[in-house]
Amino acid sequence: MSYPVHSMFEVPATLSVVLAALVYARGWFRIRRRFPSTISVRRLGAFMIGLLALWIAIGSPLTAFHHALLSVHMVQHVLLMAVAPPLALLGAPTLPLLYGLPGRSVRRTFGRLLHRPLIRSIRQLPKHLGLCWLAPVVALIGWHVPAVFELAVRSRSWHDVQAASFFVTGVLFWAPVVQWPSRRAMAPRWLMPLYLFAATLPCDALSAFLVFCGRVVYPSYLSAPRHLNVSPLHDQECAGALMWVSVSLIYLVPAVVITIQLLSPRRTYTRGVVRGIALRPSHDIEPQVG
Repeated sequence: MSYPVHSMFEVPATLSVVLAALVYARGWFRIRRRFPSTISVRRLGAFMIGLLALWIAIGSPLTAFHHALLSVHMVQHVLLMAVAPPLALLGAPTLPLLYGLPGRSVRRTFGRLLHRPLIRSIRQLPKHLGLCWLAPVVALIGWHVPAVFELAVRSRSWHDVQAASFFVTGVLFWAPVVQWPSRRAMAPRWLMPLYLFAATLPCDALSAFLVFCGRVVYPSYLSAPRHLNVSPLHDQECAGALMWVSVSLIYLVPAVVITIQLLSPRRTYTRGVVRGIALRPSHDIEPQVG
């Protein structure tokens, strides 16, 4: 039996997203006043839309139906792995979040934490392209094994762990594409279209299985309440098709943009801001908070 939904809005998730938005906005405006060319309005918009996608996945009324419809569950997965992470990273979040914290002493404390060996090691992970590719694949395939998937449907705690793993591995996957937190020592840009294409293959395989297997893979959806007169098998086919199409399109866009950038004349940089559309943060500034 699925865990009960106590509220149409997940209050802790909503409050967390709102708090992150306020802290980022405060830091963005502080940086913008002092250094107008350092971070663009486009970064602010990308981060806020990324937070909105994250909220839709974990805090909106949509969460009330994930245990009843696999297609809703799949929308959450796509938002957590393929929509919210790249948009949040395009917002170049480190400095705005740091400068948005209240109090100089708090900012200094967090600034020092960013330079601790463990945090520095974590920040080096995007340089390891194989790990960045493999982590979300393991998370995606692992959580869709029927026995494991049933845990997330029936248990609130396991569902939260599942959502967190999708978002964290999504951030790890998109970091080399966006070149966050730094462009230094990142993988060559010409590898990124191949990297993105390779990432669609596990999603395609899982999607094709859900669409064409001809049986309901996850038993909990057989006994779930019916919505919109959709049968469990049809719901599963819709979920597979949704992931197949959406992931392919989402990964295609940055692959095309990066390819165009590689084939175009070298772009002009102005004080760290890329003119035109650029799939990377606007700076490689190390946090120095005073």
